[in-house]
Amino acid sequence: MSLRQGSIALFFAVLSTLLNVAWGQDGKVLNNVKERGAVNVCIWPDYFSITYLSPRTQQLEGIDIDLSHALADDLGVQVNYVKTHFGRFMDDLEAGQCDVAMFGVGNTAARQKRINFTQPYLASNMYAVTTKQHPFIKNWNDIDQRGVIVCVQKGTYMENAMRKNLKHASLVTVLRPNEREVEVLSGRADVFITDYPYGQKMINIYDWAELLPPPGQTEQFQYAYAVAKGDDQWLQRMDQFVSKIKQDGRLAKAAERYNLTPIMISK
Repeated sequence: MSLRQGSIALFFAVLSTLLNVAWGQDGKVLNNVKERGAVNVCIWPDYFSITYLSPRTQQLEGIDIDLSHALADDLGVQVNYVKTHFGRFMDDLEAGQCDVAMFGVGNTAARQKRINFTQPYLASNMYAVTTKQHPFIKNWNDIDQRGVIVCVQKGTYMENAMRKNLKHASLVTVLRPNEREVEVLSGRADVFITDYPYGQKMINIYDWAELLPPPGQTEQFQYAYAVAKGDDQWLQRMDQFVSKIKQDGRLAKAAERYNLTPIMISK
């Protein structure tokens, strides 16, 4: 074989490999789900009203627990939960640890570079949580002052929003669930920033917590379901599911059950 013939053969071999990979990926997730008889769903089990492991019942509850079961029913399979957090879930999706992330994931430009999103189903402003006894932080406008320490969970959209918007206060990040509360209670932070669902947890469970709503609309983020890039058929199937639960009332029913109707996107 001549050098030219060898180069041509190599070119077509590489092209064939690339085409096989491309064709093989589209539809692969749905095929895997059907073959294993289960859809693997990434959740963060400390997200009140979203995907929350109740300390009282030791059962998972929340809008995305209900809706992940609805997804599994539509697919004719079981649901397996994979515990993750906001700092790791994209790695888990890309590694195939889960087929979809269903735990109120904010759709941000930074995340869109790595993963794909369905249409949104919830949207929330940001809220601040401090202690009722805090000496000078009494409303949202008291936060951005010199000497104030603001805590956010690493990997959440609040981290990027606070980095962009804070002019005087200092920002610290934490990773583990409940670590934000510990930072505020210990005095190492003055407030932490969260969203509507988690803010409801704070005032419903902890008598020391003071929820500070913004005076107007903050940078609002939309929540959607997230999947790994590379399988358009699976993305379309998930987007179809979101459209369906909006139309048939399952989203509204789940949102009402967990007091999330004010942030539901119905269309």
